[in-house]
Amino acid sequence: MRLFVALDLPWTLRERLEDLAAGVPGARWLPSENYHLTLRFIGEMPGHRAEDIDAALAGLRGRGFELTLEGVGAHEKSGRPHALYVGVARNPALDHLRGKIETALQRAGLEPERRRFLPHVTIARLDGVADDRLVAWLQAHALFRADPVPIEHFTLFSSRLGKEASAYTAEADYALA
Repeated sequence: MRLFVALDLPWTLRERLEDLAAGVPGARWLPSENYHLTLRFIGEMPGHRAEDIDAALAGLRGRGFELTLEGVGAHEKSGRPHALYVGVARNPALDHLRGKIETALQRAGLEPERRRFLPHVTIARLDGVADDRLVAWLQAHALFRADPVPIEHFTLFSSRLGKEASAYTAEADYALA
């Protein structure tokens, strides 16, 4: 199973993000059902390890909080933009939850995450888009800000890679008090 831990976004927020999905010819806009905020990518795991991961996450206790998405950007790979994303307003509660998840997964035997946590929601994949159109889109949406949404749980997802987009399945939800 290919696993990751994420915040599953409410539909009101997904609809707001869908409004951004235009104006960059050649961008592959993700379907709104795939919008999420990854807290920890885990990767390929055999079924028995998935059970250990579920048990570790189920033991976590945390408080709910509000999440605000704001700003946009482009991730680069090899000096070229490869994804468009919506950013996240600074949020100590989100950082705290991310830290607790990381600790629980390491206790379950996973290697520490090497990448720095940069919370975001990917909304498009890019491959050879015109720089001027990309820059225009980034400038037009630079001040994007969604209303805060309550976060009351986090989710363990599995994913299957597809031609157009990956298919995500919620394997387990973990409530936040």
